[in-house]
Amino acid sequence: MTIRVLIADDQEMVRRGLRRILEAQPDIEVVGEAADGVAALAQARTLRPDVALVDIRMPGLDGLEVTRQLAGSGADPALKGKIRVVVVTTFDLDEYVYPALRHGACGFLLKRSGPSLLVEAVRAAVAGDSLISPSITVRLLKHVTTARPAAPRALEPLTDRETEIAGQVAAGKTNADIARELFISAGTVKTHVASIQRKLGVRNRVGIAVHAWEMGYAERGRPQW
Repeated sequence: MTIRVLIADDQEMVRRGLRRILEAQPDIEVVGEAADGVAALAQARTLRPDVALVDIRMPGLDGLEVTRQLAGSGADPALKGKIRVVVVTTFDLDEYVYPALRHGACGFLLKRSGPSLLVEAVRAAVAGDSLISPSITVRLLKHVTTARPAAPRALEPLTDRETEIAGQVAAGKTNADIARELFISAGTVKTHVASIQRKLGVRNRVGIAVHAWEMGYAERGRPQW
């Protein structure tokens, strides 16, 4: 399946760079570009992309409002759930991160995150998963876990390797990062991540990371149960 992507950013150079990265992938097609929030909404409604990459600071409507109208409470019922929004921005301020996620964004990336994370975020969005830039992930999870009760035990015990990988997911590392560090293939990491999700009863990498932080082995890579 070809993943159809809309890019919304007020800087032409940024749009050009994102297009170049995405169109180098055999399974991704950029179907449109928008330089402001109003145009982004109009194109999304016309083109019906699978994923919309949305900048925060844009003329007309900002990225948070675009996200809300595409994926959140303001979404057209005919579109809601059909267009995945990934926020791609220079700014990692909490005043942007939390509203974006509350409005339905399924990813939040910094523009400096690099090509591999951008591509992974687009694919994760289509798969119903979530991906957040590593530097934001760690801060976000530390904030979340201070306000939550202790995590339940896993439905099934994790293996030593799964525990190690879960800890690295909690540190914000991508599959490619983990593969390089553990000298295994990215495909093997993906298989382990799927097994961890099943055993923990969580839907995505964010769920794995929250569990790892709450259990106290996010940085050590060893379980505390």
